[in-house]
Amino acid sequence: MYDILIEGGRVLDGTGNPWFWADIGIVGDRIEAVGRLRGAGADKRIDAKGLMVAPGFIDIHSHSDFTVLVDRRAESKITQGVTTEVVGNCGSSAAPMSPEVRAYREKYMRAQLGEEFRFDWESMEDYMNLIDRDGLSLNIAPLVGHGTVRQNVMGFERRAPTDEELEEMRRLVKDAMKDGAWGMSTGLIYPPSCYAGKEEIIELARVLADYGGVYFTHIRGEGDTLFEALNEAIEIGERAGVPVEIAHLKASGRRNWGKTADALRIIEEARRRGVDVTFDQYPYTASSTGLTAYLPDWAHEGGTDKLLERLRDPECRRRIASEEGRLERDWDAVMIAFAKNHPQYEGKTIMEVAKMEGKEPIEAVFDLLLSEEGQVNIVAHGLSEEDVRRVMRSPYMMVGSDGRAVSPRGILGLGKPHPRYYGTFPRVLGHYVREGVLTLQEAVRRMTSYPAQRLGLRDRGLLREGFKADITIFDPEKVRDEATFIDPHRFASGIPYVIVNGVLVLEHSKHTGALPGRALRKMGAIGYSK
Repeated sequence: MYDILIEGGRVLDGTGNPWFWADIGIVGDRIEAVGRLRGAGADKRIDAKGLMVAPGFIDIHSHSDFTVLVDRRAESKITQGVTTEVVGNCGSSAAPMSPEVRAYREKYMRAQLGEEFRFDWESMEDYMNLIDRDGLSLNIAPLVGHGTVRQNVMGFERRAPTDEELEEMRRLVKDAMKDGAWGMSTGLIYPPSCYAGKEEIIELARVLADYGGVYFTHIRGEGDTLFEALNEAIEIGERAGVPVEIAHLKASGRRNWGKTADALRIIEEARRRGVDVTFDQYPYTASSTGLTAYLPDWAHEGGTDKLLERLRDPECRRRIASEEGRLERDWDAVMIAFAKNHPQYEGKTIMEVAKMEGKEPIEAVFDLLLSEEGQVNIVAHGLSEEDVRRVMRSPYMMVGSDGRAVSPRGILGLGKPHPRYYGTFPRVLGHYVREGVLTLQEAVRRMTSYPAQRLGLRDRGLLREGFKADITIFDPEKVRDEATFIDPHRFASGIPYVIVNGVLVLEHSKHTGALPGRALRKMGAIGYSK
């Protein structure tokens, strides 16, 4: 007797092999049988005729650390077929959290999380226990963020650490890994990670080697300095003796279009000499970040309070405006995605806002950041379709949304976030597979067994007997992303069923309300989920 029996579907088992006919029997949270099971008893039957049955999708690059605590249903991810998210990317993680970091977050993060949101944990273990206490609709596998670690020890100071500070950072990374983190991330365009030199990062990455962890990195440049930044990431992994995962590989800015060809050659050359480097990608020609990321590193020194002081200082404004490089922007291509106090600007470009206010674009940027206390998100249309396809075809690419779990309702429904929050995985299956960029079985592998292998998840990512019953069932003819840049809060279509740890979370494309997910902990040098 099975708890759930999936009947009559075409199975894409996650290996990259072509589909085959099979039924799948689930008992508890594991797959009990894969084969011809017609006539077997079951408490619940799912008719998968005409559908593809695949392992649950693993989002290797996510930022849902806090939003899953606001709404544990994680609707924008579940409706994409995502059953596990890797959080703590780009140098920012929920833990560790000192009293000073907690105070900073209470002041500056509640605009997007709600005034009632409580930051009531300290360590990575505390955070994961909080996840497990009330459950989620999906699983999370946390990384420890280098920027968060540095903020705990040094705040937003723009300098190298002392020996004592470096040792304290090592201890915090080690504690997080002992608690079950899967690796460490950096966000080298964001403060305070951007203040770290290469040697500091290598020293901290060496801690990961003892625990089988992976170094995830938003590299120091994705446009003019793409090659230098890639080589830095590769050197860090090579010298620290750890695998490297490059976040959302791309070439930003029209003058850098086409650079992905040489970027891929750099990665291939590193792999030939034995450096384990791979990367992830979201399937769009637009990126998204905070508007403050366009300001120079020195302007962020001391944190958001100091940044806002500088934006009130006419001399500092002139200095920022005069700097080249990061501020050489096509403001017609930068759209406001979130500005809580100015919702009328959401969906409009910086140039449009500047014209509405009768200001130069950079002055409009300064004033908007001041009025929103720095909490402005943007979408930037600066990537080429040719680069997206070239990166996607590489055998070293896996799919990652670079998005948060959100919802069309409540505070998580504010703004106009990047459509990748709702549409990443269905867009690959529904657009790029149909366009022939990837085969269906290869696309599914990039979403399942490949990220599971990369992370070290031993019992997820494949449809095999004894594996955890994380399963996504989709219609290969109907699956598609529905979210757009102007109307992003739209669920994907063509995914009728999602099972997490043996429990139906999505049924007939509707959330069941079930919360069977949990925090996955990495244990030991080889790693396994507990």
